[in-house]
Amino acid sequence: MRPFVRVNMAMTADGKVATASRSIHTFGSPRDARHLYELRAGADAILCGARTVEETRATLGSGGPRFEALRQRNQRAPQALRVVVSGSASLSSDAALWEKRFSPILVWTSASAPSDQIARLRSLADDVWTSPGPDIDFRAALDSLARSHGVRDVIVEGGGALNDALFRAGVVDELHLTWCPRIFGGRAAPTLADGIGVPHLGDAARFQLKSIRRHADELFLVFNVSGAERK
Repeated sequence: MRPFVRVNMAMTADGKVATASRSIHTFGSPRDARHLYELRAGADAILCGARTVEETRATLGSGGPRFEALRQRNQRAPQALRVVVSGSASLSSDAALWEKRFSPILVWTSASAPSDQIARLRSLADDVWTSPGPDIDFRAALDSLARSHGVRDVIVEGGGALNDALFRAGVVDELHLTWCPRIFGGRAAPTLADGIGVPHLGDAARFQLKSIRRHADELFLVFNVSGAERK
């Protein structure tokens, strides 16, 4: 069985996850930040797109001793595996996460990526998994993560193109969404699920509302799929 996959995102009231210039990515409250680290504390691996890692200078850490203790109570390793998706193998050698080697860094790429770029990433990462086709086969990638690294739970933290690909692959089991009281606007501002999208309503990813909580002016929503629909 592939790992259980959760997507966690904060978005504005108009559905944006960053400004059009991508200069603002973090706009949730301290409670939203705590929620992110709580979710990381229950995951064996954190999955993130290359562009998001580069733009936010994310290192994908645990959040400090408090959340490391929570990881221990959850029977997880002190730090999660860090998995970065870069279909073109263009993930920058200057990305901030390379400077922090507190846990293994894995890269997922595709066979269509330039061989010299893949070789470069192999010199930086602890492991590089190459999908056999021109696009990343996320189901195969997740299966490999389970077999080779014993991963049971994955938390996905964007960006929108990665989320879209995972939704279309039918491998997202749960969506955590923080709805924030802001309007960014902008046709070019990224959304929860950018990328290719689906051509027909029947192809849309379908979820059920599991819970909703209010904290100050933010709403914390959880959506899931039924066990029968999990693939």
